[in-house]
Parts: sequence; structure tokens; C-alpha cells
Amino acid sequence: MTDKDTAFQNEPSCRSDHDPRSLPVEAAWERIRTVIEPVHGTERVTVRQALGRVLAAPVQSSINVPAQDNAAMDGYALRGADIPAAGTQTLACVGTVLAGASFTRAMQPGECVRIMTGAPIPPGADTVVMQENVQCAGRQITIQAAETPGQNVRPAGEDLLQGDTVLMAGQRVGPAELGMLGSLGLVEVPVYRRVRVAFFSTGDELRIAGSTLEPGQIYDSNRYTLFAALQRLGVEATDMGVVADDPHVMEQAFTDAASFADAIITSGGVSVGEADFVKEIMGRLGEVAFWKIAMRPGRPLAFGTIGQARFFGLPGNPVSVVATWYQIVQPALRRLMGEDPQPPMTFRVRTANALRKRPGRTEFQRGVLSRDGDGELVVTTTGSQGSGILRSVSLANCFIVLPHDGGDVAAGSRVEVQPFEGVMG
Repeated sequence: MTDKDTAFQNEPSCRSDHDPRSLPVEAAWERIRTVIEPVHGTERVTVRQALGRVLAAPVQSSINVPAQDNAAMDGYALRGADIPAAGTQTLACVGTVLAGASFTRAMQPGECVRIMTGAPIPPGADTVVMQENVQCAGRQITIQAAETPGQNVRPAGEDLLQGDTVLMAGQRVGPAELGMLGSLGLVEVPVYRRVRVAFFSTGDELRIAGSTLEPGQIYDSNRYTLFAALQRLGVEATDMGVVADDPHVMEQAFTDAASFADAIITSGGVSVGEADFVKEIMGRLGEVAFWKIAMRPGRPLAFGTIGQARFFGLPGNPVSVVATWYQIVQPALRRLMGEDPQPPMTFRVRTANALRKRPGRTEFQRGVLSRDGDGELVVTTTGSQGSGILRSVSLANCFIVLPHDGGDVAAGSRVEVQPFEGVMG
């Protein structure tokens, strides 16, 4: 693998890591955001097939949800006017209404109806008294003055009003959104077509699982990482395998990928090694927006265009692949899918470790969020932060985000963290 990042815990921290050719992370993302637009092409899918897809048009409610006033709990429906100002009041129970049924006779003064959660409120009633607060004697009940008119009733349209915009175009359908679509009785919804992504690794040193390693060879882990990330994102992913460090073979791989893909992702081959041909090939086949980004791990990151496809050239080291995927590539693909990706959630916690950091780059160290003996959140590093130590990600549950202009951080200081549940959603 060709990423030249090394374990930075042993580096001197007194000097700046500023490189005028390296874009700050925020500037790199802004450059990507301004050139990427959602894919053209939509389709209609069944509601269940819409899970994980991005809506191509807003969804409006054609009904009220719920359709009628209904009981929020089991009890007795009655007129609020029959609640006594003091003491107790006895009412005649004139029927029962279950969820899915109805009671059509108008309630008269002094009457009540036994009602179950979700059942429609009978005409003339406006209040439900919990069954636990009622004394029963035959077909009569006694209620207390402590009850409140209008209580325990869910009004029609409390969740959704007819004509409301329920979901917006560009919104990803998750479990809650799928439930809302179901509550409207919809059969199909319009979504953007799936984004097509081709990905491959480069490097003569790489071998596939099951093969025998010779000296100087390693198994390719990056395609597994990217496969999992792309599957989780919900795109159509095509694994093009390992491409040799041969400029003709690599150029053909780029040409083949650009013939069908909306985005191309590679790992390795974007650094400054003698066999790093990606930059040369990109100069012939497409356009390059930038080659370096001021982040660690992951500085040698390329972004450009080959034909109609967006190109993301990731570093070769496995942690660099993870970091650049979550900070740059994933939000870019979400935008290509039709979403408007928002910055990851971050918050500040105390660090248990002293952290070494050079000014001039944003660093994404791997950390473990936990609670100390006082119940306060604290973050601890996973140990060695070298860009080849994939286990540092497996052990972690967050990124520790050290800002571009910042330097060393003392133990006990507060730092920004990005929880993986959210960053890696």
C-alpha cells in the first residue's frame, strides 16, 4: 500500500504540518459539495422497498392521522360537563366501544361508554377517565372531581393533518419514516434511483483472501471495508478487485468503471511512490479538483471526474481509508443519492490522555467514550494511532477530532468527539 502516513505518536510535535498544496478538510468538502448534484433518474417502489432509499418528491398526507378523536388509554368516555365540581358523580354505562369499532349514538348527560385505547370517541363525549380511577357497580360507575375535561383524548389529525407535507424530497427513509408512510396507506413512493459505485484496490503487493502470501505481500482489507460501507449506505456497489501497478491495466480499469458508474473509489496509488500511476492516468482521462487534503490520517486523497463519474482516490493504508470514507466520501455519496448531508454530530468531553498534534491539519484519532467513576463522559485513545493499524478503529467507538490550527492537547482538556453511531450511520 502506498500511503506514506506513519504512526504519529513518535513524531516531534513542535513544528507545523502546513502544506499550501493541502486543502483544509472544510474547504475540500465545500469544493466537493458545489460540484456534486443528485443523480438524474427516479423510480417508484413499494413502501417496504423504500427503506434506506432517498425520496425524490415530497410526501403529503391525504388523510388525518388519526382519522377521528380516539381514546389515549383504556377507560370510560364521557362528557366533560359531567365531571363533578366536588365530591363524586355516578354515571350509567350504556355500551362498550373497541378499537376498530364505533359507537354512533350521541352521549346524553349522565351517560358513559366503556372504551379501549385507540377506539373512536362517541358523539357527544370529549373526555376519557382511566379505568383505574373509576369505581364500578354493575352498569354504573363513580368518578371523582379530580378528573379534567378533555383528558386522555387524542384529537383527529394530532399526528398528521390532511394536506400536511409529511416527508421532504431528499429525505432518507428509515424505520420511523417507513411507519409514517404506512400510516398514510400508501402503496408506492417515488425515490431516486440507486447510485452506482465501482471500487477497486491498487498495488502489486495485495493478495486476495485464501491465497498464499509471499515475502512483501499482504491481504487486501480495504475492499472489505469499502464493500461493507457501501452496502450499509445502500448503493449498487461493483467490486472490481485488485488492479496491478501497471499503467495500461489501471487505465483500462478506470475506463471500464467510468462506462457504468456514477462514482469510482480506489484505494492506494495516490501518493508519490514510483508505482503510483493514478495521477498520471487522471491527467489523461479526466479532471482533478485536488490531490491532497490537510487531514490525518488520509492526506493523499484525490477527487475529480472521469467522464460522468466522480472519482475518489483514497490512500492505501486501512485507517486512512476509514477516515476519508466517513469524513469525505460518504457525505459526497449521500449528496449524489439526493440527500443534503449535514455535518456529523460532535460534542466536547474530557480526554484521559495527552494527545500529540501538529498545527496545519485536522486529525481524526480513534477513541473510546466511556463514563468515569463520577458518571462523566471521558474519552481515551485506543493506543497507537498509526494509519496502518486497523484495529485502532475496531476498538474505538468515536473519532477524537483535533482542529486544523490546534497543537498538543493536555490530559484533562476537553476535545471534540464524533460518536461512530451517527458518523457511521
